[in-house]
Amino acid sequence: MPDKRDFYDVLGVPKGAGEDEIKKGYRNMARKYHPDLNPGDKAAEERMKEVNEAYEVLSDAQKKARYDQFGHAGVDPNMAGGSGFPGGFGGFGGGAVDIDLGDLFGSFFGGGFGGGRASNPNAPRQGGDLEERVVVSFEEAAKGCTRRADVNRVEPCDDCGGSGAVKGSGTKPCPDCGGTGQKSTQQRTPFGVISSSKTCAKCGGRGKVIENPCQKCRGGGRVRRRSTVEITIPAGIDNGQALRVAGEGDKGQNGGPAGDLLVGVSVRPHAVFERDGYDLWCDVTVQFWQAALGDLLRVPTLEGSAELRLPAGIQAGAVHSLRGRGIPVLHGGGRKGDLHLRIQVETPAALSAGQRALLEQMRGSFPATATAGPPKAPPEPSGERGGFFRGRRK
Repeated sequence: MPDKRDFYDVLGVPKGAGEDEIKKGYRNMARKYHPDLNPGDKAAEERMKEVNEAYEVLSDAQKKARYDQFGHAGVDPNMAGGSGFPGGFGGFGGGAVDIDLGDLFGSFFGGGFGGGRASNPNAPRQGGDLEERVVVSFEEAAKGCTRRADVNRVEPCDDCGGSGAVKGSGTKPCPDCGGTGQKSTQQRTPFGVISSSKTCAKCGGRGKVIENPCQKCRGGGRVRRRSTVEITIPAGIDNGQALRVAGEGDKGQNGGPAGDLLVGVSVRPHAVFERDGYDLWCDVTVQFWQAALGDLLRVPTLEGSAELRLPAGIQAGAVHSLRGRGIPVLHGGGRKGDLHLRIQVETPAALSAGQRALLEQMRGSFPATATAGPPKAPPEPSGERGGFFRGRRK
């Protein structure tokens, strides 16, 4: 894929960068190309899509390993194995082979002591669980969204309807076990004759055999098929949390229920906000004259901008809180966390002649020397909640 840039270059990080470096690189590029910070800039919008794609791959350990080994071909869903999730995380729950522990013990102990029988293969069996991973933006995690995921799951064969036999044909009693599903054996020992039974190898314990097996499923009645599942991401979900989508795993056997789909959620970092539980934090940079005189500011929130009255004499590091402007509480009935705005005061690096003259005139009205003393405790956030202050940043 010569038209695609190297994902490490896209995020501005070195080859083999770790999780923290990749996350930091994404945040830097998001600040540079995020559409909210570059309104109307189509080039920035395209670069942001490229940044999102690179982060989606490099933030996932399995995809990153394949990318490091095979490049873009290793994560291309159109290439063999490129979908990245054959059966979920590392294949958990995705195997197509069923292991009968009864048969396994039977091979060691001749069918069990005292003629014990394996589990009934004709009984209903629940399908296995599958695992998938989705990546959403910070805003999508906060507000909720839907995602479509392609999963490889076991389903009834379309050609035979799950019977395993060609349409129009059926089954007949197993000739080896006479339809019982078990074969009895007797063994003469110094202690006498011991009878035991084990699962019939020909019919697998079902007691019947298919006369004309379906060619598509080879008589198994089930095939692995790629299916699309719609996943509802609830508002307020956090990075690393998981969802259970009932009934979207492997389909059951003999009328048994389907398994579930377990969905791990990864959330991309935001260019402006940091999340702390259900609270948001954001740095607001003001000029030194605004800090001294006060001002009316427009500050960012997840729903747009809001007004903040900056009091005169504000100090660097002061925190103002906007109640209910944070992340929705997961299944919290509409409750939300708060938005904490940390004030940063910017000192100009260069002054014009006029600005310098004005400051020189003011010099005499301020103390001539700096004062020293123990560091002051960080201020408590102001706002409607008074002293509420969770997850203090330093």
